[in-house]
Amino acid sequence: MSKANVANVAKIDVVIPALNEEASLALVLADVPHPFVRRVVVADNGSVDGTARVAREGGAEVVTAPRRGYGSACLAGLAHLRRTGPPDVVVFVDADYSDHPEELPSLVTPILAGEADLVIGSRVLGRRERGALLPQARAGNLVACLLIRLFYGHRFTDLGPFRAIRWDALERLGMADPDFGWTAEMQVKAVREGLKATEVPVSYRRRVGVSKITGTVSGTLRAGYKILWTVARHIGHIGRTHP
Repeated sequence: MSKANVANVAKIDVVIPALNEEASLALVLADVPHPFVRRVVVADNGSVDGTARVAREGGAEVVTAPRRGYGSACLAGLAHLRRTGPPDVVVFVDADYSDHPEELPSLVTPILAGEADLVIGSRVLGRRERGALLPQARAGNLVACLLIRLFYGHRFTDLGPFRAIRWDALERLGMADPDFGWTAEMQVKAVREGLKATEVPVSYRRRVGVSKITGTVSGTLRAGYKILWTVARHIGHIGRTHP
């Protein structure tokens, strides 16, 4: 499907959660394939640098997410889309330039073709720059994905942040996690709700700056615990719908 055709048949919006990403955000925004994308929303999670200014200069809409947490920023971005006219498909991409936004068409194509409701960009299946996916991140992914396969019966290879989902499918999930469990919550709830979930390989590079999660021991431990807890807490809800 050509870029022009994609732009004509679907409204695709991008949400970028950001915390002090002034140095990298302009690079991310410049690589977003705008023929595919209707608009970009940057959810500023309490930055004290020029993140919001860079976002506006790059043509993005900026929404404030004062409560700290990756999930809180994503939720703020979604609330903005809900208020101002939701898309057909929403894509999440990180602000640290570790993802490759130009690969967005690969993520949305299975959704536009009716083959998937949720598409995870798998860094495990794709090309990774040496040192981009740290050992602690690889280990956490492996354990979480094994648990999802064991208890939910769906094989994922990654909990990668670069992902796309149909808006109406996303609304069914009742997303709520305010921090590190956001990606795992989306994947286990998608399986629980019977959504068609798939993965596509994506490229991954060393981020600009230091990770706020895997860049510190405390961040790694807190993130790992929350991800595993998120996977486990929904086991009893398999086959049920959320309230």
